[in-house]
Amino acid sequence: MALVVIRPGMLTTVQDRGRWGYQSRGVPVAGPMDPVSHRLANALVGNDAGAAMLEVTLLGPELEFEDERVVAVAGAVFSLTIDGRTISLSPPASPFLVPMGARLRFGARLRGARAYLAIAGGIDVPPVLGSRATHVISAMGGFEGRAVRPGDRLPLGAASDAQRTVSPPGVPIVTLPDSGAGAIASEATVRVLPGPQADRFMIESLDVLQSAPYVIAQNSDRMGFRLDGPVLAHSRGPEIISDATGLGALQVPSSGQPILLMADRQTTGGYPKIATVITADLPIAAQLAPGDSIRFAVCSQREAMASLIAQEQALLRVEQP
Repeated sequence: MALVVIRPGMLTTVQDRGRWGYQSRGVPVAGPMDPVSHRLANALVGNDAGAAMLEVTLLGPELEFEDERVVAVAGAVFSLTIDGRTISLSPPASPFLVPMGARLRFGARLRGARAYLAIAGGIDVPPVLGSRATHVISAMGGFEGRAVRPGDRLPLGAASDAQRTVSPPGVPIVTLPDSGAGAIASEATVRVLPGPQADRFMIESLDVLQSAPYVIAQNSDRMGFRLDGPVLAHSRGPEIISDATGLGALQVPSSGQPILLMADRQTTGGYPKIATVITADLPIAAQLAPGDSIRFAVCSQREAMASLIAQEQALLRVEQP
């Protein structure tokens, strides 16, 4: 069975957890911008955490289901309809049933920037280097290496009997913990740890980084968020010997305006990185859109680890009730 794309939205791609283990060979990781919402949506429909789903950006798609499926949408909150009937979910990230032949439509975006549509059984496109994640720039993975288009038929994996059992549409199966995913305003604060090259900036640069919000520029994308705000001054020049890039790193070119590296980031970079967004706060950054503002707050490694442990415990309560 397949999922038929009627209307693709702005940018809808197939994403699993990403193509890890090949960055040293020049292969980007890709995967979800918001890893927590991706994992949460899979857990809600009983999929493995690595199952492929659709990442929806800013403007959602319209999709037709060739058979009955349990689905869940996590991350950004959209109004949803099935064959024109509004779905009321409380909490918003709750699993529901889409009948055979029905059309699921994403309407107005209410908050957040990226939603994750998980379908029981997952999207069964061929894996490339062990992953079904789409990296549009290199035309790798996903569905033909690109965003979905009208008329595409996305193959679905077989849903287990347990995944076919669900409450009626709009009735939650699980009471979710507050994961932070999707509850994002137009300005957000994320915590960072200094480095890995904080020593290549003027001594006051971390204070400057925290002094005012940065606006996400219109030319931002899945590769990185270009930020407009306080200028960060280098102490030893704006270039380094290229080294590996990590999700959430803040690299600073000669302009002094930082770039927040995201899921489709290049594998290496030659600009120093003043700080890195902590793992627990990556979903907050991922749910921001061009024109939104982001503030940075330096935290301790202890705080970063405690936040990650709390987030992991919340997810485990959904995955292993």
